[in-house]
Amino acid sequence: MILTVTPNPSLDRTYEVPALDRGEVIRATGERMDPGGKGVNVSRAVAAAGRRTVAVLPLGGAPGALVADLLDAQGIEVAPVPVAGATRSNIALAEADGVLTKINAPGPELTSAEEEALLETVREQSRDADWIACCGSLPRGLAPSWYAELVARAHRAGARIALDTSGPALLAALRERPDVVKPNVEELAEAVGRPLATVGDAVKAAEELRELGARAVLASLGADGQLLVAEEGTWFASARVDVVRSNVGAGDSSLAGFLIAGGSGPGALASAVAHGAAAVQLPGSVMPSPANLDPGAVTVTAEIPVDRVLTEPAS
Repeated sequence: MILTVTPNPSLDRTYEVPALDRGEVIRATGERMDPGGKGVNVSRAVAAAGRRTVAVLPLGGAPGALVADLLDAQGIEVAPVPVAGATRSNIALAEADGVLTKINAPGPELTSAEEEALLETVREQSRDADWIACCGSLPRGLAPSWYAELVARAHRAGARIALDTSGPALLAALRERPDVVKPNVEELAEAVGRPLATVGDAVKAAEELRELGARAVLASLGADGQLLVAEEGTWFASARVDVVRSNVGAGDSSLAGFLIAGGSGPGALASAVAHGAAAVQLPGSVMPSPANLDPGAVTVTAEIPVDRVLTEPAS
């Protein structure tokens, strides 16, 4: 079982539009409504793969109730933490050429009692978990050290932690040695405080995160692929993608694929890349099922192309 923790979940509405024209009436060609948040997306991808998952998340108001209903309809067990504020609603506009514009609301501010209730719910639900995936930004009311506290408590209980966050929350959590962290290239550059222009630059940055405490680093390099830097070795993987429809949740799908495949080694990296490549070819934040995966399109190598220039360098 994979337990996910999403401190700031959302109700996500995605509209497919031909193009964005400021000040004009735009008619959508398609629309979706999904439960959102990085950990929620990991649970959705795990469930789509036919595996058991439990989603821990604070929920409040009508949007929160709808998030719970949508997750239940997808076969995901929900461990809600009731909060006074309403769960946030986000909007994504997906253009025909693959460009995505997102409007993310701030979400409710959690009280100290709600914060402790969230930590306690994670403890209660983690007994049967193979992995705990802690994902996304922190809501108002939680200090940057909150993830560090969660990782410390989880490790004391014998659980393995995958962490997907950024900024001060990521740096604070590294001292508690999360089992794997999953930054994208921009988050990786932010963490080390310098631009990343090549795959080699990304490898060095990931190695620095390991020096700061991360046991393994699964780094997404966007269209260029993904890196896994761990004690056992370093691997680079990429996949052929025919058409990009939406990258919403692609990184979360990758993390789910990594954990489903055991959470270590080149096999898990291949699964991560296969899931991410499948996700970007689906509309909105649809998570791929096994039928959508194309493992044959994935290449994994221990010969890292260190001089390869990134398609989207991180500044």
